[in-house]
Amino acid sequence: MRRLSVIISGLPSVGKTTLAKRLAERYSLRYVSGGDLLKELAGQLGFRVQEAGWWETEEGFRFLEKRRGDPEFDKKVDEQLLRLVSEGGVAVTSYTLPWLSPFGVKVWLKASQEERARRLMKRDRIPYAKALELIKKRDQENRELYSALYGIRLGEDLSVFHLVVDTEALDEDRLYNVVQAYLDGVGGYTAGAT
Repeated sequence: MRRLSVIISGLPSVGKTTLAKRLAERYSLRYVSGGDLLKELAGQLGFRVQEAGWWETEEGFRFLEKRRGDPEFDKKVDEQLLRLVSEGGVAVTSYTLPWLSPFGVKVWLKASQEERARRLMKRDRIPYAKALELIKKRDQENRELYSALYGIRLGEDLSVFHLVVDTEALDEDRLYNVVQAYLDGVGGYTAGAT
């Protein structure tokens, strides 16, 4: 029997990381972030990578531009994620993997740009107007990148997902409860299950 894998996707600042980490803990899964794997590659190239909020920095956008010119960065990470999900036992955050992998329970999280900007503002302690500007820029850049790379219509074509959750009015606990109930219900998964 294949071990559970969960793929959490959604646009920036929608709650992917927090949810994936909590699901990993509940179901004894390894947490893997596609964004963190990309940041490792950036660090190897000399970019000054930091933990939270790096993608919204000038360095993060410079690396995004470099990725647009060389698809091998994303392809390398996606190949690694595909292998991990096919083996099972992981909770992954990824923009592209739901469209690329036949494996895993796929969850899309959605919220308005305004709500995601409020979350970014709170996380990074930046003014709301700046957070909204960054969210809009990242949304556009990510859509263009993954459309060119894989033909994915990020945030538009949700047909590959098993569950789509509007997180607009959900706090972390309520979102977790919704997804956990879904996994327990349809997959028969329980805490610590393999």
